[in-house]
Amino acid sequence: MQSIINQFPAVFRENIGLSFGLILLGILSAKLLLMLYSSLRAVFFEREQRRLSREHLKLQVKAAAAQLKQIEQSKSLWNGIRKFQIAKKVKECHDVYSFYLTPHDGKPLPAFKPGQYLTFQLDVPGRDKPVIRCYSLSDCHRKDFYRVTIKRAVPPSDQADAPTGIASSLFCDTLHEGHILNVKAPSGHFFLDLQKPTPVVLISGGVGITPMVSMANAILESGSKREIWFFFGARNGDEFILRDHLLKLASEHDNFHLHVCFSKPRETEQPGRDYHHAERVSVKLMKELLPSNNFEYYLCGPGAFMKSITDDLTSWGVPDSAVFFEAFGPATVKKAAPKLTATETESISKLQITFARSGKVSAWNPKHGSLLDLADELGVKIESGCRAGNCGSCLVAIKSGSIDYVSEHGASSEEGSCLTCICKPKSDLVLDA
Repeated sequence: MQSIINQFPAVFRENIGLSFGLILLGILSAKLLLMLYSSLRAVFFEREQRRLSREHLKLQVKAAAAQLKQIEQSKSLWNGIRKFQIAKKVKECHDVYSFYLTPHDGKPLPAFKPGQYLTFQLDVPGRDKPVIRCYSLSDCHRKDFYRVTIKRAVPPSDQADAPTGIASSLFCDTLHEGHILNVKAPSGHFFLDLQKPTPVVLISGGVGITPMVSMANAILESGSKREIWFFFGARNGDEFILRDHLLKLASEHDNFHLHVCFSKPRETEQPGRDYHHAERVSVKLMKELLPSNNFEYYLCGPGAFMKSITDDLTSWGVPDSAVFFEAFGPATVKKAAPKLTATETESISKLQITFARSGKVSAWNPKHGSLLDLADELGVKIESGCRAGNCGSCLVAIKSGSIDYVSEHGASSEEGSCLTCICKPKSDLVLDA
């Protein structure tokens, strides 16, 4: 190569040499720039990894601290009754009020898990015994107060002459700021685990929205970016409970996706402004909106609503382990009871239920939803409150025999007793009632 170059004139040879030098210098410069870029990229990547690690560690420490605080605060849960004062009563919408409750003794309030409820022992005029009712907490834990949001229970449309709810009417009509209430500590097995990162779908109908708001508030105020899809169903805007708060959450948090369904919107109400969907909350709608079914689902609402949603989630392939629910009013069994053969039905129908103190005896009929239903039919007086296994007021001692629970329960049942609102007999049964 050099011999060929030597044949060119000296000036030309100098230009060739200069060109080669420039090319070599360009190659070296490119290599240096590439090395510098790679080094800077590695430094940036390392810094970013360290930053992410620090953020992850901070979240872990924060979660651990919150869990430790919750454990410490839960130790201060009180036994029995504690006096609370209604510090504030706020009308949320038609026949729905929020009650802000502060401890009368001025002592700290223990933390609770989002989704849990308070149990009230209410002195109702004209009643010789206190009325027991459970109401979900409608906010996440606050230092100074608990909040419950209560809707007046009205009779169904086909029973217009039936009385309104005893406890809910007392709250809505009679109880005001300054009244003192007897309250049991927060409890219940239906709650959201704040330590998990799994995205959630919160589904509610009517006043079943209350534990869902508690869950959403808890996630968002923890700083978590956990995805929340919030489905709420009502007939129209008159029943849009905690409307302003939910719209505020949707406007402030990218991970909070609000979908409000009105089954019978008024003519003056517009989609996109007052609600999102002119239909009932359904799994069909969720299939259209959710990117997949890979979520945890939390539900609360009336019995028919609950059954429809849980059945359709099962059909969609959502495992039972990913579905959590709470019913209010009469207990709702998540899964339909298995169909019995004629032999099994005949065998169960031969079971004899004896209410010892009342002197009433009856054959068990599988059509009865629970032992409490049978007692009601026979005129046997058993105290009851939530009828969902949460308040414990229907607890009755078992003198002989055994029972099966048809759904999970929040109240504890001591050995040898049963929560009659959610159990059925396994054998001949003698109850102390």
